[in-house]
Amino acid sequence: MATGRATKMVREGLPLGSDPASVRRRVEALEKLLERAFIVPGINQPIGLDAIVGLVPVAGDTIAAVMGLYLVWEARNLGMSKWQLTRMTGTVAIDWLLGSVPLVGDVFDFFYRSNSINLKRIRRHLDRHHPGTRIIEG
Repeated sequence: MATGRATKMVREGLPLGSDPASVRRRVEALEKLLERAFIVPGINQPIGLDAIVGLVPVAGDTIAAVMGLYLVWEARNLGMSKWQLTRMTGTVAIDWLLGSVPLVGDVFDFFYRSNSINLKRIRRHLDRHHPGTRIIEG
């Protein structure tokens, strides 16, 4: 039923606003789609579009990197520092470079979740500068 989760995200729609709460929901939904949208049967390991499209040599990793850079763009619009944006871009670049290596890159994509790392950075910024957007997870 993992595909049901991805379909539900699309069906519910993403918030279009530029307010911090809308941005938080958008980046969280994108990170989930890129890193944890599906469960690999048998090992119960979550994977997302990043690892799946990464199976296509070079082009797949480039597409995944462009989607990952969207998180950096959203972070820029939130007013995150140039240092944080540089770190986020570097995280995407590492994922792209190492993910582009045949076979080794596919294994790397399975374990290295650059979008989850960048989401944590965005959440820290939002929690510090826009505490009203914080969601209590149970």
